Amino acid sequence: MKRSLLFFVVTLLFLGSYAQTAKYSNEFLSLGVGARGLSMSNTLTALSNDVTSAYWNPAGLSRMEQKYQLSLMHAAYFANIAQYDYAGIAYKIDTVSTVAFSFIRLGIDNIMNTTLLMDNQGNFDYDRISMFSTADMAFLLSYAHQIKKVKGLSIGANVKIIRRNIGDFAGAWGFGLDFGVQYHHKGWQAGAMLRDGTSTFNAWSYNLSDEVIEVFQQTGNEIPENSLEITLPKLLVGAGKYINFGKGFNGTFAIDFDCTFDKKRNTLIRSNFISIAPHFGMELGYKNIVALRAGIGNFQQEKDFENKTKTTMQINLGLGVNIKNIVSIDYALTDIGDLSIAPYSHVFSLRVALNHFSKPQKKILDN
Repeated sequence: MKRSLLFFVVTLLFLGSYAQTAKYSNEFLSLGVGARGLSMSNTLTALSNDVTSAYWNPAGLSRMEQKYQLSLMHAAYFANIAQYDYAGIAYKIDTVSTVAFSFIRLGIDNIMNTTLLMDNQGNFDYDRISMFSTADMAFLLSYAHQIKKVKGLSIGANVKIIRRNIGDFAGAWGFGLDFGVQYHHKGWQAGAMLRDGTSTFNAWSYNLSDEVIEVFQQTGNEIPENSLEITLPKLLVGAGKYINFGKGFNGTFAIDFDCTFDKKRNTLIRSNFISIAPHFGMELGYKNIVALRAGIGNFQQEKDFENKTKTTMQINLGLGVNIKNIVSIDYALTDIGDLSIAPYSHVFSLRVALNHFSKPQKKILDN
């Protein structure tokens, strides 16, 4: 076991010496999943307690109430050009352990390939136009466990496989690990997640025909080469408070901080060492039947036409309906009033939870 761990660490160090660090690598995994989290501006690091915890914080899977949970989500961005999909399934092994599998895809389909539009004689030949798709995909295998010796403490981890492709031109396979922890006590909730804790490595390979390479050279484009891309760790920390107002009414209030260590970003708090993006969320519910949600985040420093700097933000709203603790339907409307540079979108998600699958009854035949 020690030799295997040593080999793994040495391999990561060896790969890192020949890789390039990308500041915004695998950013499709920062969008979020489930309309509840999106409507609360991604403040679920401490709050998540269902199948979507595999994304928000794998430690939250251990707090899943039902034995089985399935969740689906679809969203469209940029005037329906980009399609964003999520599916997750979780299984509670026993009272303290849970496993889950998740799939995330952000893709753009039916893109025209015009690199060969002009033939060798310099004539435009529209029959030479072809179509291709580009997609970023992630497969997450998750495990969570409650620590019996410390009441309210849970830990979890993800094994993450990344697949990215740009038609037949280029593709990458990636691998990484996420680690999470949550603690709950008397309505107070705290959590932390180290995303890409070991760094995530994407190995890119390119498959360009001689004809395409010639076009690239003639047009002054750089010829890409096989390379290794590193996604650096990101620390997510959050805290929340659950309040019972009485008569079936309750509220949850949360704050999260996204901490990156790849030099200065355009966030509310930033330096050459660390950039911190705060975001806030709240949820008002009634008897676990219906919930109203809101969130504020994505604070940015932008310059207007007069070159004056102003702070923009993204405001989200949402609604959740729970039917007999079996089916949950959630809706989110992101970027209310178009106050940020992020495009607004309608997001729907569905969650089905079961304690057991019903077994088919045997038919009794009368003789």
